[in-house]
Formats: sequence, C-alpha cells, structure tokens
Amino acid sequence: TTRADTLYGATYLVLAPEHPLVTKLTKDQHLNSVGKYLEETKKKSEIERTGLTKEKTGIFTGAYAVNPVNNEKIPIWVADYVIGWYGTGAVMAVPAHDKRDYEFAQKFKLPIKVAVKSKQEGSLLKQAFVGDGVLVDSGEFTSFKSEDAREEIVEKLAAKKLAHRKTNYKLHDWVLSRQRYWGTPIPMINCAKCGYKPV
Repeated sequence: TTRADTLYGATYLVLAPEHPLVTKLTKDQHLNSVGKYLEETKKKSEIERTGLTKEKTGIFTGAYAVNPVNNEKIPIWVADYVIGWYGTGAVMAVPAHDKRDYEFAQKFKLPIKVAVKSKQEGSLLKQAFVGDGVLVDSGEFTSFKSEDAREEIVEKLAAKKLAHRKTNYKLHDWVLSRQRYWGTPIPMINCAKCGYKPV
C-alpha cells in the first residue's frame, strides 16, 4: 500500500486475475465460478478493466487473509480493476479511502470502515475520503496525523518483519515511435569526409 495510515480500514484484499496465488488460494467450492471469471477477464483490455467509470466486477475466492495491524480476518477477492503487472498485483482494499474500493464494497455489500477523517468531514461517509487527515479507530495510532502514522505504522510492522518500504514506478515500456507513427527522427550529420552519418 501507499497509504499505511489507512491499514485499520482494510476490509478485504483484492488479487489481480493474473496473480499466481488466485488458483492456489481459491477454495474448492469456488473454483468453477472463479475460473469462469478469469476467462471473462482475459477478454477485456487494460483500459476496459481500469476505467474509473466502468462497473466493478469481482468474485470471492472463499479464502481469507489476516490484517497485520489488528489481526482481523478479511476476505480475499479477485477483481479486474487490479492489474497484475503493477506493484504486487495484490491490494489491501480500504473502501473508505479509495474510490474504486468504495464502489466495489458498495456493490458487493462489503464493510466500509473509516480510518482517517478530515476536520470538515461529517459522520456519514457518502464517498471515499482520499486525503490526509487524522486517524480514527486505529488502535494505538488513533489521533495521529496521516503523515506521521504512515511512518510509525510501517516501522512497527517492519520490526515484526511484516512490512518493508519499496518504491514502485507506474511505467509501461513503450517506443518513441508512438509519438510519430512514421518513426523516430534520427539526427544526421553531413560529414565532409564520410557523408551522412547518424548521430
């Protein structure tokens, strides 16, 4: 996660359909339905899968994970809005603090637990709050500011060997010719001795 300050609000875990653990974790009684979902997902483009306006789809694996900050069991789902090549392909879902997780949780009637509040926010959550604020219902970190809590929570989990810091880049390989469909211009020099040479 990029938001360790929201860990206490994680209510489910999502695996990308292409994640290698999907078939290993799926319980026997869910194998057929998960298999069908994986086949349907293969037919979709990445743009179709990640579009913010598209209806969220997913399926429960029958398995559970343990949230390391509070030891709560949370269900493991497979959803096509998570992409296998970005990060780990596994996402802790915090519906109160992520727009896509919020929509998914509403559709599948999953719990929504607020872990960070802004001073302006009322008691009813009508949409995901994605900003920094003050932690609530977050154990020993309740009343910490988001930026402080992120550091402290990661340090606590790292000391228990349950977390480590990592930098991810959201980059795709692509060729320069995408800018010019006829190809990349190649700088040339007209050398007096050897003629035209690429630089």
